Amino acid sequence: MSRTSLSRFLIEQTRARQTPAELRFLIEVVARACKMISHQVAKGALGGVLGSMGTENVQGEVQKKLDILSNEILLEANEWGGHLAAMASEEMEKAYQIPGKYPKGSYLLVFDPLDGSSNIDVNVSVGTIFSVLRCPDKNAAGGDLSEDAFLQPGTEQAAAGYAIYGPQTMLVLTLGDGVYGFTLDSEMGSFVLTHENMRIPETTAEFAINMSNMRHWEAPVKGYVDQMLAGETGELKKNYNMRWIASMVADVHRILTRGGVFMYPRDAREPEKPGKLRLLYEANPMSFIVEQAGGASTNGYQRILEVQPQSLHERIAVFLGSKEEVKRITQYHIDAQK
Repeated sequence: MSRTSLSRFLIEQTRARQTPAELRFLIEVVARACKMISHQVAKGALGGVLGSMGTENVQGEVQKKLDILSNEILLEANEWGGHLAAMASEEMEKAYQIPGKYPKGSYLLVFDPLDGSSNIDVNVSVGTIFSVLRCPDKNAAGGDLSEDAFLQPGTEQAAAGYAIYGPQTMLVLTLGDGVYGFTLDSEMGSFVLTHENMRIPETTAEFAINMSNMRHWEAPVKGYVDQMLAGETGELKKNYNMRWIASMVADVHRILTRGGVFMYPRDAREPEKPGKLRLLYEANPMSFIVEQAGGASTNGYQRILEVQPQSLHERIAVFLGSKEEVKRITQYHIDAQK
């Protein structure tokens, strides 16, 4: 039986939807980089890649060896192809300029090279998140790009996806016309289409949140979670199960597969910050994927894809997944303002 490879899928998209060839080539390069990262993750202790580097990224987070390695893999794979004008990563303070010896393209790539890296040393699923933006015309003609080129709302994304490195390595992708999942066939060495038109159920009885932070949450989140924990005796009249992996890729992949709501709210420990997750590297690409799969995503008050970024490493609260629950937690926040 003939199977559809990622390359064939992208070529067919080019024909059917007039997807630019430059975007197709870019996605293929990102996919190859994800295969390389998957290989390094799979080697673990055998490859000497576990443990910390003893350094911190711009977010003030301790960097794992695989954080640095994954970042380098993505940069080196994408800098020379002529598809990109610049890149930005969660692991780097400033945008990465394409070296002058290489041609520049019309797209921007932003990524979290290894999401959930705190799970690496305990052999729990981690992943890579990426987003593709069109480079504004005013920045396209040579020279270094300013940070402003990346500050586009999520509605402007040309593509987004993630790779999950678990029992199987998968690449989940949207080009703005549904969500498709590809599984890495290690014998063929290529990603093969295994999940067509992925959809998130509108209703759910599962939620994902770090309960250890409950004492720091704002009132709307506390009230909502209290009602879920009350089960059939509460206002929501049903029992919920909690799942939490501490890897956004893994938690969102579960929701994309069987439904649920993922929550990473702001909390009182850093009141000056509107949330923990990064808008450009995590919230926007995942929100694009979730919406394309029939789900919803807000920051508690506003659709995340409509938020205008103000800085490269801006943070945001995230509530995404099954529409019914995202609508409910958003209403809790809106009601609290009245």
